[in-house]
Amino acid sequence: MIKVGMVGAIGYGGRELMRLLMAHPEAELVAAVEVEGGKRLDEVLPQFQKLTDVTLETFDAASLAKRCDVVFIAVPGTVSMKLGAALREAGACVMDLGSDFRIKDPAAYAKYYGAEYTKPELALEAVYGHVPWHREELRSADLVAVPGCFPISVITPLRPLVQAVLPAVPVVVNSVTGVSGGGRALNEVFHFPTMNENIKAYKLAVHQHIPEIEQEIGGGTLVQFTPHVAPLTRGILSTIAFRPSASIDPAQVFSCYDEEPFVRVLPEGQLPDINQVRGSNFCNLGWKMDERTGNLMVVSCIDNLVGGTAGMGIQCMNVRFGLEERAGLKLPGMAP
Repeated sequence: MIKVGMVGAIGYGGRELMRLLMAHPEAELVAAVEVEGGKRLDEVLPQFQKLTDVTLETFDAASLAKRCDVVFIAVPGTVSMKLGAALREAGACVMDLGSDFRIKDPAAYAKYYGAEYTKPELALEAVYGHVPWHREELRSADLVAVPGCFPISVITPLRPLVQAVLPAVPVVVNSVTGVSGGGRALNEVFHFPTMNENIKAYKLAVHQHIPEIEQEIGGGTLVQFTPHVAPLTRGILSTIAFRPSASIDPAQVFSCYDEEPFVRVLPEGQLPDINQVRGSNFCNLGWKMDERTGNLMVVSCIDNLVGGTAGMGIQCMNVRFGLEERAGLKLPGMAP
C-alpha cells in the first residue's frame, strides 16, 4: 500500500486528490497538512466522514518524508517551491499539483508569475507529469511537476500535431473554464454574483500557462492563448485552430493515443463536450478540417479538477510506483 501525504489539503485540488485516494485500491492517505492543524480532516471537510480518521497537521518535511512514500503539494503558485525543496532535502518523493516546477526557463517564470526561482535546479530536475509524453521519465522521478488544467487541454491535442503547424502563423487557442479553476481563495473574477449568467475573457496575452504550453509542445511554436471563465463549477473546453503547413490526416496523427487509457479521440466532425468528462480523468478530442479557410480545428474537453489536476497526479503516482495506471481512476464522465 502506497502511503500518501497531502500538503494543502483544503484547497480544491487537494481535496479532489484525497477524494480519489479514498477509492484507490493500492494507496491510502496517511498525512494531511493545513493551517488548521490539530483538527480532524472530516471535521473541516464533512464529505470525508466515515472515510478517514486523519488529523490535519502543520508542515514538517522530515516527518512527512519518514511516513510517506509520496507527498503531494497543492498550494498557490510561487508557494510550493520552498515546500518542495524542503521535502526533497528530507528525501521525499514529491508531486506538485501547483506551478512552481513546471517551467524550465527562469526568465519565463519570472515574467509570467512575477517571482524569481529560488531553486532553479529543482525546476530542471522535475519531470513534467503529462503521462502520455513523459511516462518513461516518470517511472524513476522523485520530483514531478503535475501539469496545469488549461495546458493539459491544449498540449494533449496539439503536441502530436505541432510538426504540421505553419510556423509563420501562431496557433489560436480559446479555452473556457469553470469557476473552480480559480481555486478556493476569494476572487471577484470567479465570484458568483459576477459570473452568474455571464462569461468573460481574462488575462489576455499574459496568462501564466502560456510558457508552459509552448514549452511542452516543443518550444518553437507561438500560441495565442485566450482563457475565458463561464458559470460552470468544473470543466474546460478548448478550441484550437491553426493553418497546417502541408496536408495532414489528423486521424492518423492521433493514432499515437490509441493505447492511452485516458485520451479518447472522436471521429472527424464529432465534437466533445464537458458532460462527457466531468468527474473523470479523460481528455476527449474531436476535430474538423475547415476546407474554406484551410484551418484545422480541434476541440478538447477535460475536468479541470480531475483530468487537469488531481487525476493526473494520481496517474503520475501510479506510473511512478508501478501500479496499474488506471487504479483509482476508472470513472466515466458524469452527465447530468
